[in-house]
Amino acid sequence: MAFKLLKSVLALSAVIATAQAVAGPVGYGAATTGGGSKTAVNVATMAEMQAAIDSYSGSGGLVLNYTGKFDFSTITDVCAQWKKTAQTVEIKKKNDITIKGANGSSANFGIHIAGPSTNIIVQNMTIGLLPGGEAADSISIEGMSSGVPSNIWIDHNTIFASLTMCSGAGDASFDGGIDLKKGAHHITISYNYVHDYQKVSLNGYSDKDTANDAARTTYHHNRFEEVKSRLPLQRFGLSHIYNNYFNNVHTSGINVRMGGVSLIESNYFENVQDPVTSRDSSAIGYWDLRNNYVGSGITWTVPTSTPYVNAVNWTTTKTYPEALGYTYTVTPAATVKAKVIATAGAGTNLAE
Repeated sequence: MAFKLLKSVLALSAVIATAQAVAGPVGYGAATTGGGSKTAVNVATMAEMQAAIDSYSGSGGLVLNYTGKFDFSTITDVCAQWKKTAQTVEIKKKNDITIKGANGSSANFGIHIAGPSTNIIVQNMTIGLLPGGEAADSISIEGMSSGVPSNIWIDHNTIFASLTMCSGAGDASFDGGIDLKKGAHHITISYNYVHDYQKVSLNGYSDKDTANDAARTTYHHNRFEEVKSRLPLQRFGLSHIYNNYFNNVHTSGINVRMGGVSLIESNYFENVQDPVTSRDSSAIGYWDLRNNYVGSGITWTVPTSTPYVNAVNWTTTKTYPEALGYTYTVTPAATVKAKVIATAGAGTNLAE
């Protein structure tokens, strides 16, 4: 009897845990609900997805279940991709949308969330080796003259490109992995697996992008491996970066510039060059460092231009200036690697 009762309790706990895993985002994007409980519309191609978005009124709820599959083995020359026309689904001036990839689905097109689009979820998508070079981000969230995106949740996606340096392309053989630009705010980026990317996540368009002062972004439980830089590259604004796994980062990791402040908490770093730094801009940024795990293979470089600061001694340069305004549970830093490898990316059934 006791054993059966224990089994029942464990089963109930599993159900509760599953419900919590899909209930919604944690962090600055916590208010995001996307299309809610609307009946999902199946789409199998980029064209079908765009048509469904275009025909949607723009509010009230739209849920898209993407079932398409792209065979990445058909791309035999990754250096031919940047010369091709970009392929991008656009959500512009539309609200309350969920795009969710079916397990086993994959896409060779990007997603652009633009203008005053609010309450958008992109989840469980596999996006890779995009055509279009500089014109093609895997996921881009961008303010425009008509307004800025807010309440966005980018969760459990797998995003990849190639570190191959292609002649004539510079570092733009493939552009951004998950980019936030021109004032986009209240965003959570969680449980994504980004690999083989040169420029992972831009947060703030340029040194003059003061609209990014409004940016509030949470990055948690993401897996960043075999990448070069921008983890993220933050200009202005505030970010909370916790429980992420950084491995084999070849150029620089978290780069906070232009007066931005980042709370960098309980992350796991190994084999990373310049894991926390401020460089390559006209003004430095700041960080509040708490309980990070620093493993082997950490190296530091001195940039050719000033100003710059490296977190060589892993000390805080500025206390995070405001209350986060949300609750969260921190995974102990030493266990983050195992947890994130097991749960980040598409096809993990939204495991947390």
